[in-house]
Amino acid sequence: MQDDNNKNLILATALSFLVILGWFLFFPPEQPTQLPPAQTGQTATTPGVDTANTVPSATTDATVPSATVSLGNAETLEQAIAKSPRLKIDTKRVFGSISLTGALIDDLSLKDYNVRLNDNSDKVRILSPIQEDSGYWAFHAWWSPDNSVAPENVPSAKTLWQVKSGDVLTETTPISLQWDNGNGLVFQRDISIDENYLIKIKQSVENNTSQTVQLAPYSALSRKGALNIRGFYILHEGAIASFDGTLVEESYKSIRKFDPNSRGVNTTSYTVSEGGWTGFTNQYWMTNLLPEPDQKFDSVTEYNETANRYQTDLRLPPVTIAPNGSYDITTSLFAGAKEYEAIKAYEENNGYNQFIDSIDWGMFFFLTKPLFLVLHFLNGVIGNMGLAIIGLTLLIKSILFPLAYKSYVSMARMKELQPQMEKIKEDAGDDKQKVQQEIMKLYREKKVNPASGCLPILLQIPIFFSLYKVIFVTIELYQVPFVAWIKDLSAPDPTSILNLFGLLPWTPTDLPQIMTFLSIGVLPILMGISMYLQQKLNPAPTDKTQAQIFAWMPWVFMFMLGSFASGLVLYWITNNTITFIQQYTIMRSQGVKPDIMGNIFKRFKKDEAES
Repeated sequence: MQDDNNKNLILATALSFLVILGWFLFFPPEQPTQLPPAQTGQTATTPGVDTANTVPSATTDATVPSATVSLGNAETLEQAIAKSPRLKIDTKRVFGSISLTGALIDDLSLKDYNVRLNDNSDKVRILSPIQEDSGYWAFHAWWSPDNSVAPENVPSAKTLWQVKSGDVLTETTPISLQWDNGNGLVFQRDISIDENYLIKIKQSVENNTSQTVQLAPYSALSRKGALNIRGFYILHEGAIASFDGTLVEESYKSIRKFDPNSRGVNTTSYTVSEGGWTGFTNQYWMTNLLPEPDQKFDSVTEYNETANRYQTDLRLPPVTIAPNGSYDITTSLFAGAKEYEAIKAYEENNGYNQFIDSIDWGMFFFLTKPLFLVLHFLNGVIGNMGLAIIGLTLLIKSILFPLAYKSYVSMARMKELQPQMEKIKEDAGDDKQKVQQEIMKLYREKKVNPASGCLPILLQIPIFFSLYKVIFVTIELYQVPFVAWIKDLSAPDPTSILNLFGLLPWTPTDLPQIMTFLSIGVLPILMGISMYLQQKLNPAPTDKTQAQIFAWMPWVFMFMLGSFASGLVLYWITNNTITFIQQYTIMRSQGVKPDIMGNIFKRFKKDEAES
């Protein structure tokens, strides 16, 4: 039985090692210093575009007209912005501009978030103007399904709008744009913004002709160029929407899947009857098109291979406007950070159903949501997210304490039985079946359950991975400091053993992956030590193979988890420390006195005796 146990233990440990190693090779942890350029602060070195760039309409369907905008030879982002007359956006939380050509919302950055930690020069950019190989913009327009209005008589992406009122879009000063098509139709667009990230767009039209016309409003989000997505399996990047109470997620890879007859354009559409929203999302940032609650609409997600453009449309039902009649409709654009409080307020106050689920809670939402809510609450009370993580760990350990108590009591009793178990093995000799039968009989007589020690560990696994998900996807930990050298709990410990934690005059940067793997900081080392001390509460296994495997495990995990987010490593250190205190206290209460220092030096003494 002992040999079988050794084989199983070695196999389990080897498989665990391979799984964790594979995790890091194929899904490397986040690099916090630079965000994907398509969604962050683009600098003046951004490549330009040639003339006659095409701004797509909501669809490539021939019934909806496309539009063309000439931006000239815009060699930089600033030049691309300068090619069109603009109105400034300036609120407490965002800044940018609106292009009067097409009334595109294509220049928006966040004041509260930096591209790089401790570098205020570049702010995170959400939307950017159309260039040759890049661009991310919001577009609102009209089309005529029955062709009662010619394409040139409805506003398009090349329409030059006139300013009716307002010169800067702020929380308190909306702007109003107007375009007269010269043939009896007057279009107006009133734009306002709140204190966070929600922009409201009211589109209206007056029919001053003698004819009845049919028009349909629509909104679109378009992005083109390289996405530079993370590609991490626990993170959803791509289209996200809520349709009639159902959350729909479609990755960029899925959007690109082509029907053989698609002719270079892949389209997915949904008809929504009871309200919803649609947009694009990544780790921390999101853009969404939101109609009024319970508004019927068609949602279309599209990828154009030729233009390398992703697009999601919100198409509203067509309306018939009688002569001298008018019509208006309001939709909203969310463009900003996925902050829990802001998104929750939009869901509750604006009636945007399931909007809180735009945060990527994952398939274990029943764990990730409660964990985040507790963490969020503790952070609000304490005022320090690192301390909130420690508080959350204390709470989790308190909840699991009854199970832990039974586990540690059982382990203490097994220690007492160890001499009797050794005697059973000596008496039975090579009869492994008899050894197993006698040991099981001993367990029954002494009312000891050897499996009880596994339950707390099994419960910790889903909690650990759920907390990993929370720390990875929620912006509340992004660039949030803890103490001293830990300036970003969402990033790995920045100190490195390779330069003796700053004592040597060089900084290990741009290292090969194997060197990065070895470049662990203070927190991972503390985690390894805490795991090692916890292990030494018990004597090393009598079997030499088992002893060697257990001796290496703390240090293997120290390196494996060294490049995880600091917040997660902090949780693991706290968990190990509390476990150590609980186990030590309970074992002492059961009459067992753990010889921690003796266990640590036992191997050295054994080596001396053998020599």
